[in-house]
Amino acid sequence: MQVEDIRSLLLSFPEVTEETPFGPDVAVYKTGGKMFALTSWDPNPLTFNLKCDPTRAEELRDRYACVEPGFI
Repeated sequence: MQVEDIRSLLLSFPEVTEETPFGPDVAVYKTGGKMFALTSWDPNPLTFNLKCDPTRAEELRDRYACVEPGFI
């Protein structure tokens, strides 16, 4: 998956906006004025953060080694 693939997917959802409040290297995706995703334009390594219910996020981290907490 490439940065543009993630960007296209996120922008395909209804009423999604793309902003750069943290500078030109980080894209923030919002719906209803609330952030739900964040990604860097640097593809090495490709990373992105998704908003998630804390309990569900813990389940995903337990199940998949590639799922890490976004902020500690």
